[in-house]
Amino acid sequence: MAHFSTPDAPRFSVEVYQNEYLPEGGHEVNAIITVTSSGGGAAAGGPPIPAPAAAPDVYAGIPATYDGVPGAYDGGSVPGGAAARAAVVIMVDCSGSMDYPPTKMRHAREATAAAIDTVRDGVAFSVVAGTHKAVEVFPGNGQLAIADPLTRAQAKEALRSLSPGGGTAIGTWLLLADLLLGSADATIRHGILLTDGRNEHEEPARLRAVLDACAGRFTCDARGVGTDWEVEEVTGIASALLGTADIVADPAGLSADFTRMMEAAMGKEIADVSLRLWTPKGAEVAYVKQVAPTVEDLTARRVEAGPRAGDYPTGSWGDESRDYHLCVRVPAAEVGQEMLAARISLVQPKPEGVGSPPSPLAQGLVRAVWTADLAVSTAMNPQVAHYTGQAELAQVIQQGMNARKSGDAEQATAKLGRAVQLATASGNEDTAKLLAKVVDVLDVAAGTVRLKAKVAEADEMTLETRSTKTVRVKK
Repeated sequence: MAHFSTPDAPRFSVEVYQNEYLPEGGHEVNAIITVTSSGGGAAAGGPPIPAPAAAPDVYAGIPATYDGVPGAYDGGSVPGGAAARAAVVIMVDCSGSMDYPPTKMRHAREATAAAIDTVRDGVAFSVVAGTHKAVEVFPGNGQLAIADPLTRAQAKEALRSLSPGGGTAIGTWLLLADLLLGSADATIRHGILLTDGRNEHEEPARLRAVLDACAGRFTCDARGVGTDWEVEEVTGIASALLGTADIVADPAGLSADFTRMMEAAMGKEIADVSLRLWTPKGAEVAYVKQVAPTVEDLTARRVEAGPRAGDYPTGSWGDESRDYHLCVRVPAAEVGQEMLAARISLVQPKPEGVGSPPSPLAQGLVRAVWTADLAVSTAMNPQVAHYTGQAELAQVIQQGMNARKSGDAEQATAKLGRAVQLATASGNEDTAKLLAKVVDVLDVAAGTVRLKAKVAEADEMTLETRSTKTVRVKK
């Protein structure tokens, strides 16, 4: 384990869990990497992190019009020239469906007010109403407000104007959020997005292009309220923007959920951290996955970072710990030989005007040692075994639910039965409870289940939305 820190930045540490022993001719190395950040202090000023790149280059080829939206979006700073360390935009669905039932819109206003109350003094913030267009609710004119008792009160008063009417074009909301967040020289840039319906007034390809353009510029938590939205759309937004996704089936639960989301956002202390992976000549990365607190495959997000090195984005960090599963294929070697299979570093982007990249925030090493002792080489590290099971759990839930929707009862029963086995064996009690609302469990150990004839839509969507949530290895 190695860790480094600067006086005012969070302290990162890296721990590597693996069985480094391979049989003769073996070439696949697996390791669980635990990354922990602590001790930065939410109010502390961190090391310099570059502001977002200029918007015109990012949005090339993506038409973005905001009918009725005030402001010129000229990339100006926050009012008074202040440099906020964090900025957040709350995007509230105000489409016509938010009027059914009428209490849904009221709960959305109350939840937004609760989130505003949680914004820390000095943080730049804005509220956006989303329909088939994106409209600034507060403060307006393409700016962000700096949170203090007065601006929080003004923002909550402005929420009175939130009313349902219109369609849904989520990409438009995200583009406006990015323009607003980019107008402040903030190191932490975050969005909170609420929707109650499908993205019906926008082509899927356009939303995908917007997500690609916004990735790396800000993080975003996404929530679906009720049961008329698409799980894949909401989870896809959170996945692309390195945020969280969840369902709030009962609108009355929005205030508590928005408060928790904003508290988490206010606890972020350092942004744009990447997991840098160096491998020796002849080795190749099979995959890199976040496996706790949720499963997220980062393999395809690699950005080359020099000879035999690549960066995988991890987003913003507060006081927290996450686990990653690394699989590297190395050239086979003879018994008695050993090699460095990979070096893991936590890094930040090079600040503008700085000639050399900053020192790593933390480092860890993954080894490979060839042995003739089969008992040693075939033993699976407990952490690797646990998270291999958790990743399979997420996969079989999705496969089982897809089969259920398509009418393939045999496949659905087999996959969800396997999910019950894995959830119980790993101690993932929350997922086991969700599965029990979709299937009748006949034999836990054998994974024997029977599909329930009737399943509440909220229960089905909750299982799908939360299928990637994992539990950590019990120490």
